[in-house]
Amino acid sequence: MALATAAIVVHGYHPAVEDAEIYLPAIKKALNPSLYPHNDIFFMSHARMTLFPKLVAASVRISHLPLDWALLLWQWLSIFLLLLACWHLGRLAFRTPASRWGGVALVASLLTLPVAGTALYVMDEYINPRSLSTPAVLFIIISVAERRYVRALLWMLFTAAIHPLMVVFGATYAAIYLGVAWINTRAARSEQRAIALAALIPFGLFPPATDAYREALNSRPYFFLLRWHWYEWLGIFGPIALFAWWRWVARRIKEPALQYFCETSVIFGATFFVAGLVITIPSGLANLVELQPMRSLHLLYVILLVLGGGLLAQFVLKEKAWRWIVLFVPLCAAMAFVQGETFPNTAHLELKGVQSRNEWVHAFTWIRQNTPVGAYFALDPDTMSLPGEDQHGFRALAERSMLADNVKDTGAVTMFPAMAETWREQVRAQAGWRRFGESDFKRLRTQYGVDWIVVQASGVPGLDCPYSTATLSVCRIGS
Repeated sequence: MALATAAIVVHGYHPAVEDAEIYLPAIKKALNPSLYPHNDIFFMSHARMTLFPKLVAASVRISHLPLDWALLLWQWLSIFLLLLACWHLGRLAFRTPASRWGGVALVASLLTLPVAGTALYVMDEYINPRSLSTPAVLFIIISVAERRYVRALLWMLFTAAIHPLMVVFGATYAAIYLGVAWINTRAARSEQRAIALAALIPFGLFPPATDAYREALNSRPYFFLLRWHWYEWLGIFGPIALFAWWRWVARRIKEPALQYFCETSVIFGATFFVAGLVITIPSGLANLVELQPMRSLHLLYVILLVLGGGLLAQFVLKEKAWRWIVLFVPLCAAMAFVQGETFPNTAHLELKGVQSRNEWVHAFTWIRQNTPVGAYFALDPDTMSLPGEDQHGFRALAERSMLADNVKDTGAVTMFPAMAETWREQVRAQAGWRRFGESDFKRLRTQYGVDWIVVQASGVPGLDCPYSTATLSVCRIGS
């Protein structure tokens, strides 16, 4: 429990940033269906694929906690479950308590470590479906390794309900582990047969890619392996090389479970790398990119940290307290510093009751408190990537509808191609936003029904701006 709390202190807490712009509005709409009467497809499409928003909303209704505190509690719980799962994984792989805790400590210290070129962290600074599916996937693997198949099935069902993609990675890893363990313990086959899993993919679920859909995909370079930087490619092969080395170490020290996990990880990583090449390089398979095979690296990195931390504790740290302090204190300090640089205009812990110093958060909060629930907003489509905004989501904080943006809504489009034309039309209608005047804003009102705007200016000539600072204004568009 203390380690989970410390992890939040080190890595920060930002409940409304990045992908929270997709999932937090869905939670709020589950609690108050009158919210977001316009354009909610850009987050509800995700929400309908997972029980996550309903689960969090139900916890708020049952506990009667304010949503802000419920989100923080869920964040703490997800980290606690992840660390608990890491400890159990270490229990299977290592004999000594120090090794088990070494893996847990390393994971806790590196929660916000980027996962190669996937645009993922080991754990985000906010609660989302991946926060719960990550420990659940580990429990699938742990249950299979312990031959507790009913428990594994239950964890699979839970993971599928929360994050359908993650359960594929977990089930695949577990299946490979069983094969590796069987081969090593029985030594009954000298040849292995490959199964053409691709034949099981229901290709009919992936319609042909349109121009609008390709435009959305191109905004996400991490989908395409050939667009990864060289150091991101190291993030693919480095872990596989380490697992191969650790497999040799495991055999030398006679740790069979550690050996099995290392062998499984090598095969798992190589398998999805090949799948990534097959899907993302041929242009004709762009409609399959949403399968995101390289996001399998997320699971691989978690296991890498658990096993790497365990070996580090076994051979270097041992039971010398000063060695643990010398390693983990500077490491945690470095991670906290990086998080501060990632959100330079925002408090490290965005807690309820703590005054925010971010001017965008102030504006979005004012909107939530002073505009009608049915208000329909337009903002610069690139707002979330603007300097000083710190990736805060408008829908998540303001609780108001908005036209499609060019930062986060593209992610929804890549998963749901049917929205591509709507997204492109709305974003193009906002092209040249920073040069817009009264007539442009009235055009948006006529075309889409937008009646409010947020602009980077001290007022807009011709419009009523009840909220205005030196740099930001919230204005009402007249008829």
